[in-house]
Amino acid sequence: MTKTPISLQDLRHRIYRKAKSEKAHRFWGIYVHVTKIETLREAYWIAKRNKGAAGIDGLSFADIEEAGLKEFLSAIRADLLSGNYQPQENRKVEIPKDNGKMRVLQIPTIRDRVVQGALKLILEAIFEADFCPNSYGFRPKRSPQRALAEVRRSILRRMTRVIDVDLRKYFDTIRHSVLLEKIARRVQDPEVMHLVKQIIKAAGKIGVPQGGPFSPLAANIYLNDLDWFFDDIRQKTTEGGYEAVNYHRFADDIVITVSGHHTKNGWAERAVQRLNEHLVLLGVSLNTEKTKMVNMLKGESFGFLGFDFRRVPNRKKSRFFILMTPKKKARKAIKAKIRTMIHNGGAMCTEEIIDEINPVIAGWVNYFRVGNSNRAFSEVRDYLEMKIRTLLTRRKRRQKRSIGWRRWSNEYLYGVLGLYWGWRLRPLGNVGAYS
Repeated sequence: MTKTPISLQDLRHRIYRKAKSEKAHRFWGIYVHVTKIETLREAYWIAKRNKGAAGIDGLSFADIEEAGLKEFLSAIRADLLSGNYQPQENRKVEIPKDNGKMRVLQIPTIRDRVVQGALKLILEAIFEADFCPNSYGFRPKRSPQRALAEVRRSILRRMTRVIDVDLRKYFDTIRHSVLLEKIARRVQDPEVMHLVKQIIKAAGKIGVPQGGPFSPLAANIYLNDLDWFFDDIRQKTTEGGYEAVNYHRFADDIVITVSGHHTKNGWAERAVQRLNEHLVLLGVSLNTEKTKMVNMLKGESFGFLGFDFRRVPNRKKSRFFILMTPKKKARKAIKAKIRTMIHNGGAMCTEEIIDEINPVIAGWVNYFRVGNSNRAFSEVRDYLEMKIRTLLTRRKRRQKRSIGWRRWSNEYLYGVLGLYWGWRLRPLGNVGAYS
């Protein structure tokens, strides 16, 4: 009897259920699923939706589809099955950081992104069953909003001593031997392990490159034991349904909250000590300059996922709430992006420049609209209007009669040119809204 082929989604569900029900099971024979055309095709479309730039070979998605997507995927599959697959060198891109230093992204070729994406689709189904609930980054059905809501709930539950953790060059310090050992706990397939080794060693002897589809999954696997360690502390310190310690992680962004009650004095320091002990075993260290302990009861603030958290009284001074505002560097970054896009517009007509700016603004607004972002939105919106009016005035200088809003009204910017207008707030919901 011939079995009906199962879809990739069904396959992933079956792998997940197996991993969830048998915590000690080691998967074998899964390389065949990585190399299926269906898996490779899905990995390709995911890579295309992410709109990544070309790798070191200069090959774009348009080039691949013009030459033939079917042939492209078939060639990848043939290399994987024959054992001839070798990752190409990553293209390095430097991105400036706030402190004047540079963050290096390593962009794989589209061919390598497809392979990494296919591997991730299969391994993710296994390790998602093992991941701790307090990890939110780069996981299915998880979001930054969920992480923000969890942190806010912890503070509202009187965990007002907060450890704002910053890991020093986390992705660059992941040890390959430790990562492979953690993956091997669940995978007993030599071909899959060999492929993982090829991918992580393509960027060097240590670290996983930021920019590839497999790196976020690898980063979550690497810190999963740490996540569960602090979840165990959370459970042991819970009394009457209220935790005394909680832990939240989104990729390498970690926040630990500790009860502000006087009987818990010194617990925050011990939490940092336990964190350090586990990180040392992984070869990861804290950035002591940026890692800090804050006391929300004293009006101190901390940052998480682009927001500043602060405990403030309401207008009647009758109770306190958590104020979440976009960080200054987030506002500076979007304004710099607007400035660059207008500068690079060249001879493009204003409508075309606005068509390129609108999706960028929409993405920024959609992310930050869950916070107390009225002032930030006004600041960015005013800046955007000013830059567009300056562009229009400069281009119409021969007919110049007046400048600014008197000449270019809001009705013209938004009604005629179609500038983005969707600056409405959507307050962050409770944790249950993101479950």
